[in-house]
Amino acid sequence: MTPSGQGSSRCCRTGLRGGVGGGGITGSRSTRSRSSTAPAHPGWTCPSTSGRGRGPQSAAEVGRRRHLGARVHRSAGRGRRRRRSRLGRRGRLHHRPGSSARRRGPSKGAPAGEPDHHALGRSRGGLTTKIHLTADSRCRPLAFVLTPGQAGDAPAFDQVMARLRVPRPVGRPRTTPEMVLADKAYSSRAIRGHLRRRGIRAVIPQPADQAANRKRLGRLGGRPPAFDREAYKQRNTVERCINRLKQWRGLATRYDKTATIYLAGLHIAAIFIWSAR
Repeated sequence: MTPSGQGSSRCCRTGLRGGVGGGGITGSRSTRSRSSTAPAHPGWTCPSTSGRGRGPQSAAEVGRRRHLGARVHRSAGRGRRRRRSRLGRRGRLHHRPGSSARRRGPSKGAPAGEPDHHALGRSRGGLTTKIHLTADSRCRPLAFVLTPGQAGDAPAFDQVMARLRVPRPVGRPRTTPEMVLADKAYSSRAIRGHLRRRGIRAVIPQPADQAANRKRLGRLGGRPPAFDREAYKQRNTVERCINRLKQWRGLATRYDKTATIYLAGLHIAAIFIWSAR
């Protein structure tokens, strides 16, 4: 299509929105005819869209005649200003807070006993939750304690032991096991003294730095703690128990916002493990 209207008078459709008529009023794009390949002048139409015998007319005249509004016939020339992005302005919702769940607290109906940190902390993997647990020799969980991911293992030892309850056929549940198998992270004087006072045998290896410090002190370092290598081989039951819990996707990847709900999911998974034969 050319501005003079020579050649074929049938225009092909374009992919632009806001066109008028069958052939469409083109803005910055040019349409093609069957006999002419010259680009169209921005803002002009062919005779087939404007009527017979009128010749080429501008898009502004066609827009005013058809009452299409004052801004429809604007051409996308070089002088047209582009609309600026309004992201972040007050005209939209970017300045408003998110959903009410982000402000969940005691006033928003949080479960009773929910900690302020929700057992979420930042570690190498981002937002994580650490599960401290005890398991018996048959890979069945006995007690759970949740802490943020950056928390250490040894500070939660007393809480895990306080929640330990082993049921008996008759009488109160048992709270004192015969021995405790733990890794090197629990090798401290406080933990060993706690187990010694309760009459529990500790099977915990000593880290290399603690052994070096004891040897450096000589007689003042004292004797090395007792360690049963054969009994320590049974500590894999804790790792196998954790692998069983990870079979639940909601526990392996935490989806719950509150620590109370996540702990309830751990107890439900423990019920399934205990009920399995």
